[in-house]
Amino acid sequence: MASDPDDPRIGDISEGEVLRAILARTPAGASTMIGPGDDAALIAAPSGSVVATTDTLVHGPDFRTEWSSGYDLGWKSAAVNLADVAAMGATPTALLVALAVPRETRLSFVAEMADGFRDACEALAPGCAVVGGDLTVSELLMIAVTALGDLGGRRAVTRGGARAGDVVALAGELGVAAAGLQTLFRLFRDGSTPVPVDRGVLDAGQRRGLDRQLRPAPPVGLGATASVGGATAMMDVSDGLAIDAGRMADASGATIDLVGAALDELAFGGDRQRAIGGGEDHGLLAAFPPDGAVPEGFRIIGVVVPRRSDAVLVDGEPIPRAGWDPYRDWDGVVSG
Repeated sequence: MASDPDDPRIGDISEGEVLRAILARTPAGASTMIGPGDDAALIAAPSGSVVATTDTLVHGPDFRTEWSSGYDLGWKSAAVNLADVAAMGATPTALLVALAVPRETRLSFVAEMADGFRDACEALAPGCAVVGGDLTVSELLMIAVTALGDLGGRRAVTRGGARAGDVVALAGELGVAAAGLQTLFRLFRDGSTPVPVDRGVLDAGQRRGLDRQLRPAPPVGLGATASVGGATAMMDVSDGLAIDAGRMADASGATIDLVGAALDELAFGGDRQRAIGGGEDHGLLAAFPPDGAVPEGFRIIGVVVPRRSDAVLVDGEPIPRAGWDPYRDWDGVVSG
């Protein structure tokens, strides 16, 4: 790859130059007391406790640069972590980002990632920002993000609080990101090799699915709303509704009975199987007391019942706990 003075390779410039390009694109957040530039950041925690989560995206099992731009990767890396903070009922306050980047990567690609991080925070969790991280070189592109959040004095909402009689509700989408992944594998591969995306050959539904696969839009702000609204349990739906509802049911010692008609209404493209088994939509699944109002933005999709042999039912009948598995699905065998 030839040298370009206006867009150098990461391996041809110093760490300081790369960091300056990143930090120029990532302003401080509302909770940032000391941001990048020191040995560590200082983040305000008004409630006295901090919600923390981390996630790593690796080229191969988690994304392909033939399909994802630097901006896409920055956005998605932020979004998936923001959703986990929201699922605890917290408001995201800060992100720490560690990048392992091949030497041949252009500085512009890393700068686009920074733009994606910034814009995802502004759109999904205003006030949250990148406050620090680490940078190194690697044969594979890897993005590790730690997200922090504040509960505002409320208790954390865990997966394990659902009780028989609670209603189960969802904020977000079902099956959209899985449809996008199917489009990538069906239309943009030469054998097993990914090829660049040509959006011109896609219809509106395929474009929407692709957008949600590459740039998830979890309803982050509704995590705190659900907490204030009395949610007894909540979690991010990242691996598919069947798997994640099962995790909530197991943690709560109960069974979740989903309503087929409600799933059909939410299923992207009318595909119930994909809606149940497709992952990466990053909606919020929550349980609420039966005698309370479900907050706006959530739709009731089921009920919690006493524990049975199966963790998840649809209209009283058991369903397979199939869903997103990066080790399988990124090889082209996509759920749904």
